[in-house]
Amino acid sequence: MNRRIILLIACAAIGWPMTTFAQENAGDSVMQHVRGNRFSVGGYGEVGYSRNFYSDHVSRYSQPEQHKDDPSHGRFDIPHAVIYLGYDFGRGWSFGTEIEFEHGGNGLAYEKEDEEGGEWEQEVEKGGEVELEQFWIQKSFSRQANLRLGHIVVPVGLNNAHHEPLNFFTVYRPEGENTIMPSTWHQTGVSFFGRAGHFRYEAQLLAGLNADNFTNTGWIHKGHKSPMEYDVANKYGVAARLDYYAVPGLRFGVSGYYGHSIGNSYPRNANGTDATYKGRVAIGAFDFTYKGHNWILRGQADYGYLSDADELKYVYNRLNSKSPFKHSAFVSKNAYAVGIEAGYDVFSQIEQLRTNQQRCYIFGRYEAYNPYASQTKGTAYNYTAVKRMAVGLNYHPVPEVVLKAEYSHRFLKSPYNNEPSFNIGVAYEGFFL
Repeated sequence: MNRRIILLIACAAIGWPMTTFAQENAGDSVMQHVRGNRFSVGGYGEVGYSRNFYSDHVSRYSQPEQHKDDPSHGRFDIPHAVIYLGYDFGRGWSFGTEIEFEHGGNGLAYEKEDEEGGEWEQEVEKGGEVELEQFWIQKSFSRQANLRLGHIVVPVGLNNAHHEPLNFFTVYRPEGENTIMPSTWHQTGVSFFGRAGHFRYEAQLLAGLNADNFTNTGWIHKGHKSPMEYDVANKYGVAARLDYYAVPGLRFGVSGYYGHSIGNSYPRNANGTDATYKGRVAIGAFDFTYKGHNWILRGQADYGYLSDADELKYVYNRLNSKSPFKHSAFVSKNAYAVGIEAGYDVFSQIEQLRTNQQRCYIFGRYEAYNPYASQTKGTAYNYTAVKRMAVGLNYHPVPEVVLKAEYSHRFLKSPYNNEPSFNIGVAYEGFFL
């Protein structure tokens, strides 16, 4: 059955306005199909190819002049391959899970750490060969009140709330939010959410982030990861999101996060920096989506603050060279990401293609971001300040499939070399049962 029809049926079954069926949060995507179907199976996946016309040497930022004429390099990747499973037990009780294979699904990977002089390191991806991005039990009391317990998506920012590949034009997820925050941000906790009138609201209680994983080039991006078999919860965090749907085709959203991060690790150090400082993380975000008149527009702005950033390098696990955490670099007190993209469906002007539900968007995107927006103890990493533009095409032969092509260009501060690239990809998103 056509995905659009399935979504309309699902929305009607739970009483949500059909004009907004394409704009629900990522955490609801499984639930929309569980209702009325008892058991649901679906998913999404992406395959990408990149030709990067800049150096991939580990010293390209520390010695930019020596690498400005280095040869290009190419990469194939499977960023995400996801399986949705959902089941409606009845009487308001339901279950949902999202099983994700990232970059082929390996549990261990080697990488060169640019911030540590090109040293080889073995990275542990939690969950072995697969990762549970969602795994929850839900009790629905009414349209206005739902309780979800388990492993859930944290809907802070546009990308986390709408991370499926049909919700952005670029081949890979938008860089700004994907750099400074976890993507997709998922943690174990409790969520209360609902919809009343033109509003959808959600509040979450979660395990805190782990400051041992914060970096100069990614800010809190890896803060939700744990190398243990469990998530440490010495500290806690809260997240909230509010979406407004009054105008057909238009959605406004605000979201935020607050929690302590220093000392939320194993073993818990009762003395020293870990016990003295809090590492408060505060994030505020605004985003919008508009779909109408053959246009799609999306935009977001995110700002983050980390207290005690100048002390973070000296916490216990970051001083221990044998620990699986970052050791050498300072972390910024502030980070930001802003971006906007717009695409027009040129096939909308061709009746036969429009009738066959084929679409082809010509799009442009611009973003600016910096995970190290403030210098810590006078230390500068100026290559982290990025302005990026991308132009390209999204062709949908059927509603569930998209072929993507783009030219992108990162503009870096002098004396660093700019980073142009060409990317192509194919992605799908759909439900099979």
